[in-house]
This record gives sequence, C-alpha cells and structure tokens, in this order.
Amino acid sequence: MTEKHDDDPSAETIVTHGGRRPDQNRGYVNTPVYRGSTILFPTLDAMEDPAPRFDYGRTGNPSSAAVEAVITELEGAAGTVLAPSGLSAISLALMTVLNSGDEVLISDSAYQPTRRVSDGVLTRMGIAVRYYDPCLGKGIEGLLSPKTKAIFVESPGSLTFEVQDLPAIVAVAGPRNIAVVVDNSWATPLYYKPLALGADIVIHAGTKMFVGHSDAMFGTASANAKWFKQLKDTHLRLGLCASPDDCFLAARGLRTLALRMKEHSARSTEVARWLEGQPGVIKVIHPALPSHPDHAVWARDFSGAGSVFSVLLEPKPRAALASLVDHFELFALGWSWGGYESLCLPIHPEKIRTATPWTEPGTMLRLHIGLEGVDDIKADLAAGLSRYLAA
Repeated sequence: MTEKHDDDPSAETIVTHGGRRPDQNRGYVNTPVYRGSTILFPTLDAMEDPAPRFDYGRTGNPSSAAVEAVITELEGAAGTVLAPSGLSAISLALMTVLNSGDEVLISDSAYQPTRRVSDGVLTRMGIAVRYYDPCLGKGIEGLLSPKTKAIFVESPGSLTFEVQDLPAIVAVAGPRNIAVVVDNSWATPLYYKPLALGADIVIHAGTKMFVGHSDAMFGTASANAKWFKQLKDTHLRLGLCASPDDCFLAARGLRTLALRMKEHSARSTEVARWLEGQPGVIKVIHPALPSHPDHAVWARDFSGAGSVFSVLLEPKPRAALASLVDHFELFALGWSWGGYESLCLPIHPEKIRTATPWTEPGTMLRLHIGLEGVDDIKADLAAGLSRYLAA
C-alpha cells in the first residue's frame, strides 16, 4: 500500500505540475506533441543501450511520458502505461494477470464492454470467466477455486452503481496471490485510491474524466511494484500505444481535473438529491445519497463522487421514454460521459446481468451531469419528466 505523507503534494498540485518539464522542452509550459515513428541514434553505443529512454514511436515519447508521470503520481503506483481506449486498458490488465487455464471473477455490475472482451476473448483463450454479486465483499471467498487468479472490480458499477468493499476483497485475495484489478473511471484517483487499499492494478477509461472534453479516446493502466514489470512487458508485446495527439489532449484535460471533478461531484449530488423528490421517480441510485444501500462503504473509502448516476422511473411505454429524451434542451443522448455536456442514456441492466438478475420494473436512465447551470439542468429534467408522465 502507498502511504500518504504530510509533505506530499495535493492532488490539485499534482495535476497542475505533474509530468511537465519546460526545461526539457525549450521552456514551453505544455509538453509538445511528439509525432513520429523513427528515432535516430547518434552512435552505435546509443542504439545498443539496453534501456534507452525512447527508441521507437510505439514504445513511447515525451508526450506519453508526461501523462504516464502524472497518472503514476496520482495513483501512487510503481508505473503507468497508456492505451488507445479504456477497453484496451481493461483488456491489457486482464491479459497481464491471466494465463490459459486460469479463472477470473468479474463484478456482475461491470461495464458491458468488459463483459464482451471477457466472454468473447478470454474464454477463447482458455480462461474461465465467472461473474459475482458486487455486494459480496468478504463473501467472495466462497467463490474462489484453485484456478482463480484474478478478481475484476468496478466500483461503483457503471449502470447500477453498487459500491464494492474493496478492502474486504483484498483481504481475501492477497494471501492467495490473486490479483485484484479495479476500474476506477468513475471516481478517478482524486476521490478513490484502489492501490492504497491494496489493489494490484487500476485502470481508467481516460476518454471520460481524464480527457474531459469528449474529443479523444484514451486509456490508462497503473500497477503496484509487484505487477508493473509484467504490465509493461505485456503492453510492449501487444504493441499498444496511445496517439501522441490524444496524449496531448489527455494532458490538457488532467490540468483541470481537480476543478472539474469538484464541480461534477457537487452538481451530480445536488441533482440526484433533487430528483428523489420529483414525480414519476421511483429511485435515484447515487452512492453519495444516504438512501443508497452502499452509502456507508462509499463514505468510508471515497472522498467525493463522480458525475454519473442512474434513476429509475415509473413504468411507461417506449413512446413516453421517447417523449422524455427526444425533446431535451440540454441533455443529449450519448454512450459516453465525462465531458462538459450533460448526457442521458436509457439503460437495461436486466439484459446483461447474470449472477444477480436485475428485476426492478420501470424505465431506467443513466445521467451524466455536465457543467451547465444547475438550475438549467433541473429545469430540463423537470420538463422531461412532465412529458414522460403526460405521454
């Protein structure tokens, strides 16, 4: 685990200054975009250096190194590698810790693309995949077998927002040498520190909060000292690399991450609280609300909330849902989240859950609360709910 010392810089300072080396870039505040494949060596000795800083475009450049440095510091990791998307970072982490014949346990509330790569690729590689109830905590011990080599945690889940008891899972997995991989895209390392809680690898769909402007695909994977060498080796062998332009956009987004997360957290919590009292709303599923069943675990392990939560509405025909979402003024329909714009996504967890079926009736929406005025966001949702109930 990584300890926090009183003289360590704050997260705000890390995202502002981390990874920047103006002295190495002719004084430029931001690390420039280093586009290129070929790197030239001045001498044979330089070319045969067993550990060159940069040797080929695929293995990194100053643009990617700047982002790796700031993420590593934020996570308290031994090191970080970058990927061209969040899903590729997830795939990389799983392929780092698993071999043919192994078994992985995956949270039943995980991001649907995680399930796709697990069911469609890992199983083809001879890896057994089982899904577990995200509320098990220490009870996951009852699912372990001699073949279990990894547990994949997503906390909170991306649709139903269960918060997992990571310390309890780590306490079970650690003595058995089972790797714990955590998707931390929702809270970011500003509000949740999986490695400090004993996880081995933490990944991010950096497309979301790190980039923050809905204009780049990006992923990161950071590991503790036990796993970083193997993570980096797998990353190299798979030929994964993030575009230098996307690295630049991620670095730009990271500089304002602390400010954006503070606003997204406050706004999402305020809107979620407000929605609890609105007509037609059965339930608001947001970990920061006292009504959330896992609120105590969230309050213990997290220091803030993400921008995304779900809301369950009274059952209505599809035409009512269309009336709600088709005529928003601010909210737009979109698969992603994390940008400055508010998004709404109709969701169907009952179609993907397997270990713990989702049986609650009603229309379910996932909302990303953007940076528009909070009163304007509420007005847009209120008008939409009126249309929904009247349809």
